[in-house]
Amino acid sequence: MAFYDLDFLEKTFIHYAKQNTRSYEENHDQVPSSPNQVKMGKELSEQLKEIGLEAYYNEETGFTIGHLKKNVVDQVTPIGFFSHIDTADFNAENIRPQVHRNYDGKRVVLDEKEGIYLDPKEFPALATCKGETLITSDGHTLLGTDDKAGIVGILGMLKYLTEHPEVEHGDVYIGFGPDEEIGYGGQRFDPKDFPGVELAYTLENGRPGDFEYETFNATEVQIHIRGTVVHPGEAYGLMVNATTLMNEFLNGLPKDQVPENSKGHDGYFMVVNTSSNVDHADISLIIRDFDWDKFTQKEQLVRDLVEELNKKYGNDRFKLKMRRQYENIYNVIRDKPYVVNLALDAYRKLGIKPNIQTFRGGTDGNFITQKGIPTPNLFNGGGNYHGRYEYATVEQIDKLAEVLTTIVEEHLSQTRHGRDNDPLKKYW
Repeated sequence: MAFYDLDFLEKTFIHYAKQNTRSYEENHDQVPSSPNQVKMGKELSEQLKEIGLEAYYNEETGFTIGHLKKNVVDQVTPIGFFSHIDTADFNAENIRPQVHRNYDGKRVVLDEKEGIYLDPKEFPALATCKGETLITSDGHTLLGTDDKAGIVGILGMLKYLTEHPEVEHGDVYIGFGPDEEIGYGGQRFDPKDFPGVELAYTLENGRPGDFEYETFNATEVQIHIRGTVVHPGEAYGLMVNATTLMNEFLNGLPKDQVPENSKGHDGYFMVVNTSSNVDHADISLIIRDFDWDKFTQKEQLVRDLVEELNKKYGNDRFKLKMRRQYENIYNVIRDKPYVVNLALDAYRKLGIKPNIQTFRGGTDGNFITQKGIPTPNLFNGGGNYHGRYEYATVEQIDKLAEVLTTIVEEHLSQTRHGRDNDPLKKYW
């Protein structure tokens, strides 16, 4: 049985999915990085007002902020929810959502002429969508499920709460942000827009029951190598080939700690880009690990390797820049189990089996957690993110709206009757 008005969820998702809100790394100094994100952010601000919230668009951060006032006299801390407006680096021009009602579980034709199909043999998770209203692209663009499904789930929850004033709740804050896909949105979020908010959730990628409160610790590394160019006929004892030095550095990295050999809680080094000639060379790489000690050891390995090579070839041959990108949400949440237990209690109340996973990436929640608001990640009701095979179902977005409503209700209930702070719970 549907929790909310499925017609509203479908039409609203399709409306926003059609909008090209792709973000662009090369424009990251702009806030946000593309003008259509501003347009959609301001439209969302107006829609939040129509629903009954206080809302505004923050020009400095690019966040649309909404506030649903509490309807109880209890002293209950505000709770927050986040979804992002931008989409990933895949074609987002002329998006044409396709609706497949009562999906039969078989192969979906996206473009017969071009031979583009959404096939459950290739994407087994489609089996969970059988009988539901499946929405896809036409196979030539992404759909925007990440994260417009999350946005619509939030809107569904808000409409339910405002249309059912008998449902008691505390203050609820909403943040629709820009540029998550290029890693800048959450960094720019201003906690002053969420006054008093104790905990929050991002709604990123996944099916009902998915839950992620562990993410990578992440560092970006840039290395510039200076060579010495001499005519090869006179190079003996004089030439220093930057390409050779670059290869020596790369050979010093652990061969087995790479993404293609990593899963679960495994960390890795990933060489993202290299360029070189005799005169100079440049290396871009990233470091990822869930475990803080192993993460800092990986950082130190790079420092030690650069220091060793500078001693071997002379100081300043290697110039190293390291930038911490984000930290594991679990570093904070392990001491604040309530934010996890609250979501798990909501899942169990609705009969949803929790599927706790490590998130082998980063979300806005990493940055928001570091700003003082513990923010793990739930789900948004879709799949195959960031490409032509993206999909969502109306029923799973509806389930998201129900989960969010239940979390809000449970937060008030547990504030009244005692919080679930047990760190030894079955699913912890």
